[in-house]
Amino acid sequence: MLCRRSARQPWPQHPRLVLLRAQVSGRFSSEPAVALPLPANAQLLLAEGSTSPPRVREPGEEVPGAMESPSPARNPTEVQMSQLVLPCHTNHCGELSTGQLLKWIDTAACLSAERHAGCPCVTASMDDIYFERTISVGQVVNIKAKVNRAFNSSMEVGIQVSYEDLCSGKHSSICKAYATFVAQGPSGCKVKLQPLTPQTEEEKIEHSIAAERRRMRLVHKDTLKDLLTSSPQETELETRDGSVAVPAEKTRVESVELVLPPHANHQGNTFGGQIMAWMENVATIAASRLCHAHPTLQAIEMFHFRGPSQVGDRLVLKAIVNNSFKNSMEVGVCAEAHGQEMSVSRRHINSAFMTFVVLDEKGRPRTLPMVAPEPGDGERRYREASARKKIRLDRKYVVSCKQTEVPLSVPWDQSNKVYLSYNNVSALKTLIAKANWALAREKDKVQMYTLEEDKFLSFRIEMLVCITASQAFSLLSDLRRRHEWDKHYASAELIQQVDDDDMIYHVVSQTLSHENKPQDFVILASRRKPCSKGDPYVVAFRSVTLPTHPASDSFTRGETLCSGFCIWPESEEMSKVAYYNQATPGYLNYVTTNVVGLSSNFCATFEACEKFLLKNKEEQIVRL
Repeated sequence: MLCRRSARQPWPQHPRLVLLRAQVSGRFSSEPAVALPLPANAQLLLAEGSTSPPRVREPGEEVPGAMESPSPARNPTEVQMSQLVLPCHTNHCGELSTGQLLKWIDTAACLSAERHAGCPCVTASMDDIYFERTISVGQVVNIKAKVNRAFNSSMEVGIQVSYEDLCSGKHSSICKAYATFVAQGPSGCKVKLQPLTPQTEEEKIEHSIAAERRRMRLVHKDTLKDLLTSSPQETELETRDGSVAVPAEKTRVESVELVLPPHANHQGNTFGGQIMAWMENVATIAASRLCHAHPTLQAIEMFHFRGPSQVGDRLVLKAIVNNSFKNSMEVGVCAEAHGQEMSVSRRHINSAFMTFVVLDEKGRPRTLPMVAPEPGDGERRYREASARKKIRLDRKYVVSCKQTEVPLSVPWDQSNKVYLSYNNVSALKTLIAKANWALAREKDKVQMYTLEEDKFLSFRIEMLVCITASQAFSLLSDLRRRHEWDKHYASAELIQQVDDDDMIYHVVSQTLSHENKPQDFVILASRRKPCSKGDPYVVAFRSVTLPTHPASDSFTRGETLCSGFCIWPESEEMSKVAYYNQATPGYLNYVTTNVVGLSSNFCATFEACEKFLLKNKEEQIVRL
């Protein structure tokens, strides 16, 4: 148990307590160990990780390692937690209860958030979690949490969970999660957070993409609404051989919990991890009532905390199976709070959707009974469950997959537009944050860098231009004007204005393919203004497919995996403009020719880009 002690209550100077305190400090703090005063002018020498008993230093004896330089500091917000899975933590199968795991995850994430904020923090939400495997008694759960990015009063905490088998030494991933925490002052008001400066390449990538994940959370409801609007309104029940539909009402669960002091956090509110554990418990019961077996929790869709509850509140937890698919089911669960008076209206505290499967003896998912939804709200929940399943699949296989696992051209439609946009921008931001860029060529003001990886050769071209970053962003994000400075572009037609930040173009290239035909592309252009001070302007490009624009015999359909512009304001009138491209096989020969200096097309093209920007900057000034 972690506890705090105020400055007015000093720790007693007892050898055992001092030893424990020093070990905890050495384990969880990045500060070097210090010598602690003991009675009789003696000092206790402790080596970090040592199991030998303490030794009293003789007067005048030097402290070993006192003059050694400290080890490199790690991320100051990083928290590591290791928990041995005991029988009291497990379910009927001897496996770690998901509710218990959620408690540990929330605790580690909260400690990380508070390290950065320096004040109490509360859980606002937790993104989708996909559980890769179960954990057994005797194994160790290792949790690492650290703040990826701080916004105004909220911050994103990234959590990695793995397990360790102490007998075999095997390590394996369990899940990865992202939680949003809000910093609160003494009176419960929000606290403005200091920005976080990432240090390593991994931290820079997570810091950059955190803004995209935040954007995706904010539009999640609109995405679901748009999908339901465009889908048929009638509820079409699936037919399943030998299966009788189970009325959804039979799976309904309602349970009440009294919030006691052990359930509260250090602020007196109900611990978020405890609420999530209670919700997982009633959801499991609802799933069991459908399948008459012990289900396994496979995934959790975003927990969203709408308000706090306190010690003494009654929490009413409700769960019901919304829809049953072939091998999985979705359970909707919510938590409401009220005081001692039942007549007082309940407060909606939290809601989530959980996906369960039932595994057979060989670990394969079993076929599940169908669900017959209740008329009205039941049918609405049934349809929404189908829409959420599609969104989960889009999010998992478009957002979560590595670039090498995603086809170059992904089909675009209204239902996955948010996640394709996210993938487009995050792929470019990941490329930008890479650390091993090497200067390959330099001509006049243009510099060309390369990045060699196992499967890709990427390049970046950059230069300083006397133009504001916002002006350059506006001019370079419109592909219809690309032909004015890039001789490789013949034309670019805007075929769909998705929203203010995303457009789809049909691009025709001047370059002939090996079939002696011009190439064409269908490109999604996603642009982003800076999320906070110090962020660049970003314009990302990637190939997509549209049913309205299939490949034509007149062209050879080309594809771009990841490319785009990144524009940093250097001063009020000066910007650094950089173009990035992750070369595809068909483009590789052209890239390497320029990299080794056998061609200057890249430099000439970028010099033409500078002239285009300066010319249009002057035209804008004249018009004003």
